[in-house]
Amino acid sequence: HLAALVLARGGSKGIPLKNIKLLAGVPLIGWVLRAAIDAGVFHSVWVSTDHDEIEKVAKQFGAQVHRRSPEVSQDSSTSLETIREFLNHHHEIDIVGNIQATSPCLHPSDLIKVADLIQKEGFDSVFSVVRRHQFRWSEVKKGENKMTEPQNLNPAKRYRRQDWPGELYENGSFYFAKRHLIEKGYLQGGKMAYYEMRAEHSVDIDIDIDWPIAEQRVLSFGYFGNEPLKEVKLLVCSIDGCLTNGRIYVTEDQKEMVSYDYRDIVGIDLLRKRGIQVRLISERDCSKTLSAMQLGCIAKVNATNKLQVLEEWRKDIALSWKEVAYLGNEESDVECLKSAGLSGVPADACTVAQKAAGYICKSSGGCGAIREFAEHIFLLLEKVNSARKQ
Repeated sequence: HLAALVLARGGSKGIPLKNIKLLAGVPLIGWVLRAAIDAGVFHSVWVSTDHDEIEKVAKQFGAQVHRRSPEVSQDSSTSLETIREFLNHHHEIDIVGNIQATSPCLHPSDLIKVADLIQKEGFDSVFSVVRRHQFRWSEVKKGENKMTEPQNLNPAKRYRRQDWPGELYENGSFYFAKRHLIEKGYLQGGKMAYYEMRAEHSVDIDIDIDWPIAEQRVLSFGYFGNEPLKEVKLLVCSIDGCLTNGRIYVTEDQKEMVSYDYRDIVGIDLLRKRGIQVRLISERDCSKTLSAMQLGCIAKVNATNKLQVLEEWRKDIALSWKEVAYLGNEESDVECLKSAGLSGVPADACTVAQKAAGYICKSSGGCGAIREFAEHIFLLLEKVNSARKQ
């Protein structure tokens, strides 16, 4: 029995609840759980946690949850202690693949190859490494009367990068080990092997400054699911709470007014320039508001069944669901969010809409969420184009 195990403690000295903080619109832990489940080599996929919110996210992505004890939930608790406690409660498990939640660019293909190494080739433990081309020098501590010395180079004959194979470093993405090793107090031991990951997939988030860099890396090199990406050709956006902030202002003469963000209008224009149709939908009659905005978009108001409207539009322009994007914010948008190939919600969307969406914007409704979601679509289009070239 080969089990994937992700350790996700609620406490964090660096970033509070880092394991479920959104990275490119997906909870951090979601990236590795998706890769582990889609790899298809694990008999079970687990998250060991002490926190209710992490448990909810883990189950949302299809993992089982082990509630760890307070004794192994301290700052001083080691991964080995936590894994041993897990095994004490799950005697059916023979091999543990300890996957780090902070490695969001992990791909199923890597996990499949590692499973073969330990199950078919007889290795007792396998861990991930990455190749680095970095010259090391000895440390000289303050007050010491000595010079630094080269550790892996001859300064008189410095290697060119293309002439030097570099060195292998642990990248922390995963550690696979058989039960008998772990019970003896080892994660690495016995007949050992390393698995070399591609440098662009070796992303490890330790401190907050890594976050924006990691978002760009994961959008370029992350694993987005086992179905091939398709180019988005239609974006349908809910008007109230996405294009606007959902507030309606009423004047003394009973006229309604709403506000919107000019950045969202720019986002709509950019999408249309890229050949992506933008259509709007609302449960209420806001025809006058749309007329005043002069957006030039096809819109459906008084929509009592948004999914039915979305389905009619999709068929009308002969698109697959993978080619449809949807931005919503309310419970009435949930079925549309689940059906669309690419789905998003503003930061202030209701809880059920957030759970149904693939991307959660940093911006709130009426405050740049459409512009942000447009950028997300453009990045994914670059990923599609890159895949086609490969």
